[in-house]
Formats: sequence, C-alpha cells, structure tokens
Amino acid sequence: MFSLHIDTARTWRGGQNQVLLTVLGMRALGHRTMLVAHAAGELRQRAAEGLDLVPLAPVTEMDLSAAWKLSRLMKQLRPDVVHAHDPHGVAMAALALSMSGARTPRQLPPLVASRRVDFHIKGNALSRWKYRQVDCFICASDAIRRMLTADGVPESRAVTVHEGIDLGRVDAAPKADLHAELWLPHHAPIVGNVAALVPHKGQRHLIEAAAIVIKKLPDARFVIAGEGELRPVLERQIKERRLEKHVFLAGFRPDILSVHKAFDLFVMSSVTEGLGTSLLDAMACSKAIVATTAGGMPEVVADGRTGLLVPPRDHEGMADAIVRLLRDEGLRARMGAAGAARVRERFSVERMVQDTLAVYERVALHAHVEA
Repeated sequence: MFSLHIDTARTWRGGQNQVLLTVLGMRALGHRTMLVAHAAGELRQRAAEGLDLVPLAPVTEMDLSAAWKLSRLMKQLRPDVVHAHDPHGVAMAALALSMSGARTPRQLPPLVASRRVDFHIKGNALSRWKYRQVDCFICASDAIRRMLTADGVPESRAVTVHEGIDLGRVDAAPKADLHAELWLPHHAPIVGNVAALVPHKGQRHLIEAAAIVIKKLPDARFVIAGEGELRPVLERQIKERRLEKHVFLAGFRPDILSVHKAFDLFVMSSVTEGLGTSLLDAMACSKAIVATTAGGMPEVVADGRTGLLVPPRDHEGMADAIVRLLRDEGLRARMGAAGAARVRERFSVERMVQDTLAVYERVALHAHVEA
C-alpha cells in the first residue's frame, strides 16, 4: 500500500504528531509513504531524516498553483490512497484531484481525510464542496463521527480510529525537574495542563479553578505547558487573580513527555475537544486525570476509574475534583495505574496504524471496484 500524506500546518500540535506516527508506522509495516508538508513547518523538520518529503503548502485554501503541483505529483507517483490530515490539506487534495479528470484505479486515488476536531463542518460552499470529494473520514473519536453524520456525511464514509501514542518514547523519557526549573517549593504538588493557549482548550477555566483550589490547598502549583494567542489574556488573568506564585505558563516544551512525568495530576479543561492526545500522554505516564466531558474525552477517561470527569466551564466541580485527588495519594496512584493499562490496551500507535491501514485497504478496494 502506497499512501501519500498531506499536512499543511506550520506549528507542532497533537495532529502533526499523529501524522508523523502514521507515516512512520506505515513504513515500519513495509508500506511506502510520501509526506507533503509545509516547507517551513515543524513537521517537515521532525520528519527530515529517512522519509520521502515534498515541501508544499497552500498560501490560501483555494491556492490553485499548489493544487496543480500536487496534481502533477499524484500523476507521477500514483499512490493507492491520499490522506489529507488538516482542512487546508483536504482542500488542496480535492482541487488536485479535480484538476486530474475522471478517476481511474491507476491514476487517481481515493481521498481520505482526518477529522480531529469536534467542530461542525462550515456551511459555506467551499467547505461543502471539498468535503464531498472525501471518500472516507477518519475520525479521532466517536463524538466527531457522530457530529459529521449529523452534518450530513453518510455513515459509510465516516469511521472512528482513536489516536495512538508511541509507548516506547513514553517509557524512554526522563522525568523533568519542574520544581528546580520553576523554583517551586520541594513539597508542592504540581497540577499540569498541556495544550495550545487557544479558546477551546479552556485554560481560563482551569485558572479560575486554581484560585478555588489554593484556598484549600495553598501548596498546590499549576503548570500550563503550551503557546498560543491567549498568552497575554491568561497572563493578565493570573495577575488579576493574584496567582503569580501558583500558576505558571511554561510555554512550548519539546520535552513534553518528561514534563508529564513531573506532574502529580493532569487536568484537561477543554470546552470542545476531538479526543485529547495530551490525555493519552498523561495516562501513559501513569497520571490520574481530571477532564471535562467535552467531545471525545469520555472515550479516553473512564470516569471514577482512570480519572474524574466534570462538565465544561464548571470551576467549582473542577476544583473539587482536583482537591479530592491531591488529598488522596492512593487514589491518584490507582487511577494512574489504571490509566496506563487502558492506554496500552486501547491507544497504542501500533493499533492506530493497523486501523488506519484497514481504512486505506477498504477505500482503495472500493475505488477499484467502482472504476
């Protein structure tokens, strides 16, 4: 199976990590892959060694020049399937395929699109058109799949493949010393959050919960790892709430698995969330979880067994869950161990790659039969 992968993002987030894991996983199984990525993007930098790479990304969603170049590449390479991993990648692939004429089994491959966000498909003409060109959506959670079908995507064209993590990398990562790095008191428990600083990740609600927590547990410290547009807003909120000694914005961390291992408890405060690969990382590091019920997170966290779930934006509920787990070290340890076992059973990268390969084989066979 020869798969051509497209991701146009410049930044590095959970989605780009899943692209790299998919490409490397397919290769490990003996399948050929090609990656089309942004020339100045972090994904291309991290995938630079040992991969077939094409630096190409659209300037706009309707970049005809980039689509034409991709169309020529498809005709030259003749992949069995094209997998677009982000919305702009879907648009570029759909345009490229439309430039190539009627599909044949040897010239034009089926188009697979990853869907990792629990947002409704936009109702504009361009979104409707590009998503009609998709032969199958790979949804990161059942919540996303249900949202797509509610938006009119036929059930036969949407399949759930839960994201996966590289457990070997988790095991090999050393533990960071955040107490020393951030000058935290040695005995202070650390509540961690790892996510881009964007509205739907809900860090402002976590900060409000932190203000409640420290009234009961003044030694608690909160470390939020990630960068994004909301940094100035969150910094102002921390200052206004007088939490400068308790809540720390740690920025983007390339050693994020080491950071996870330094947490005593992990909190995901999202108001919407496709699945939450940071949850998987935290659970693989044997951390108990507090998370909201948004999106696909209840598919990851077994409430009461691997963590505690609370409604989105519920500051008091989140604070109560954090306090409960910080006060009960035994419960944290039991939930952490159960979470690690759950990830190894259900969310390994090997399982994700095998399930993705099964989608490729099905759509490629269907395209061949139709032709």
